[in-house]
Amino acid sequence: MKLHVIDFIIIGTYLIATIVIGFVLKKKAQENKKSYLLGGNKLPWYMLGLSNASGMFDISGTMWLVTLGFVYGLKSIWIPWLWPVFNQIFLMVFLSIWLRRSNVTTGAEWIQTRFGNGKGSFLSHNIVVVYALISCLGFLAYGFIGLGKFMMIFIPWDVVCNAIGMNPDIISPEYIPHVYGVIFTLFATLYAVLGGMMSIVWTDVLQYIIMTISSLIIGIIAMNALAETALLVPENWYSIWFGWELDLDWSTIIPEVNQKIKDDGFSLFSIFMMMMLFKGFLSSAAGPAPNYDMQKILSAKSPKESAKMSGMVSVILNPVRYFMITGFVVLAVLYYDKLNLVVGGNIDFEQILPSAISEFVPIGLTGFLLAGLLAAFMSTFAGTLNAAQAYIVNDIYLKVKKDATNNQIKNTNYIVGVLIMVISIILGLYAKNVNSLLQWIVSALWGSYVASNVLKWYWWRFNGHGYFWGMLAGLIPALIFPLIFQETLELYYFPLLLISSLIGCYLGTYLYPATESAVLDNFYKTVRPWGMWKPVKERVLAADPSFKVNKNFKTDLFNIIVGIIWQTAIVAAPVFIVLGRWMDMSMALVVVIVTSVILKVNWWDKLPND
Repeated sequence: MKLHVIDFIIIGTYLIATIVIGFVLKKKAQENKKSYLLGGNKLPWYMLGLSNASGMFDISGTMWLVTLGFVYGLKSIWIPWLWPVFNQIFLMVFLSIWLRRSNVTTGAEWIQTRFGNGKGSFLSHNIVVVYALISCLGFLAYGFIGLGKFMMIFIPWDVVCNAIGMNPDIISPEYIPHVYGVIFTLFATLYAVLGGMMSIVWTDVLQYIIMTISSLIIGIIAMNALAETALLVPENWYSIWFGWELDLDWSTIIPEVNQKIKDDGFSLFSIFMMMMLFKGFLSSAAGPAPNYDMQKILSAKSPKESAKMSGMVSVILNPVRYFMITGFVVLAVLYYDKLNLVVGGNIDFEQILPSAISEFVPIGLTGFLLAGLLAAFMSTFAGTLNAAQAYIVNDIYLKVKKDATNNQIKNTNYIVGVLIMVISIILGLYAKNVNSLLQWIVSALWGSYVASNVLKWYWWRFNGHGYFWGMLAGLIPALIFPLIFQETLELYYFPLLLISSLIGCYLGTYLYPATESAVLDNFYKTVRPWGMWKPVKERVLAADPSFKVNKNFKTDLFNIIVGIIWQTAIVAAPVFIVLGRWMDMSMALVVVIVTSVILKVNWWDKLPND
């Protein structure tokens, strides 16, 4: 057993606290639909921002980032653009404002504000619900498998079986992580189902406090260790820059890492970066996928607060998270020979994080850190579960039973929450590893989302049928391609998904009439987007000459570029601190200060009040 009594007490105390929060906020959450799904739009932007950042500080993502840092060194700073992490910059600059102005409960409900109530809108609404549920279930399975792999390091399966008198061979080794995943998933489901959005936000606050303290301690432990021993890494590991190829050779240090690089498919790094940027800008311009991030935006009090909330995520999340990540990377590289990375007879580099905690973190702090990382899993799981509940209850159940009472809605939320939890566990049983599931979500699944959701914001002629057929033409290949291109990195067939989806968008748009003028005019006046809206703009101005047209395209584009530089420097600074690269850290800090001043003047001070 790797944990001690005090560690179990700390973890148990945290788990009990989450349940208490759920029960305390249960009554408040049951007041009405918006109270449960959006916290009644009463939560301040800084709490939502902290909650959103906390939800992104998940176990599976942290395991993945520690693995990237270990293998790719400072070049790993770029790889999360695969997500893309800079989608938060698009959201803070303008997209959160546009989305929140719609004043809806879910992304699927938003469809009606853009396409009206005709058949095209009906089809679009349904395809968004289907996509949202697939996306949410994918994320739940992703978190589920990460948690299981994490906990098996600390609570060995044979010890558990001996304690309860069970034969350990009854479950195959590759499925042991799933058993742990099931247990802790139940806790997350309970508090999320009971307390809704308010419960999730307050639990996230607790988690963030735990994770911040843990991050500082881990980073300092690593810095002290690094002061005594130099890292044995490839020559270019310390360089943030790259050429046509990755040019990292671990063959004389840890030969197995070269195979990991080959399996990841990142060797031609310039091509990989170009594909990430191409996909990343399109994905970011499409707006948030229908998951917990979108629900936090819709939960904000106002459009202005939703923008502040999205901007706060980068400031709250990245310094703390990367201080911890780099700390574990340093410890893993220094003491690689002490790590237990063998799972089922094979080396699994995703075990670096839990193995490093088990090996290097002292008693007491281990329980504290595990409580925080468990909270990270539960935060992500609960937020995603809440989003999935919102789509099923608001966009399916209440469409059929429009006269449902609060009591019926409450019971339906409970039933749906449990059902989603069960399905996500079943899907998690089929997941190979964190990286493969993550690659599919961000490259294939989100790739199918891009075309329709870019065009919906910026092109007036795009209609509900175009949206439906574009989504369908992207979603079907996204589900099939992984079976066909089994040895291909999902990012590399993103262009095929995009082309397929664009063909569907084009045919659907021009084979059917444009959306009704009244719907387009109302959308344009309410959301106030920029883009290809000339006919609509002319009608709106003719009816109301005092209407203020959005002329912020160039300003928004400039702020996005500055924001991406700002966000990247915020990520790099804590990495440089832990590695003791003080000159690089000083340069990153200068970049952060300069870009912060520019954003203060050109973005924050110009945020609209409505």
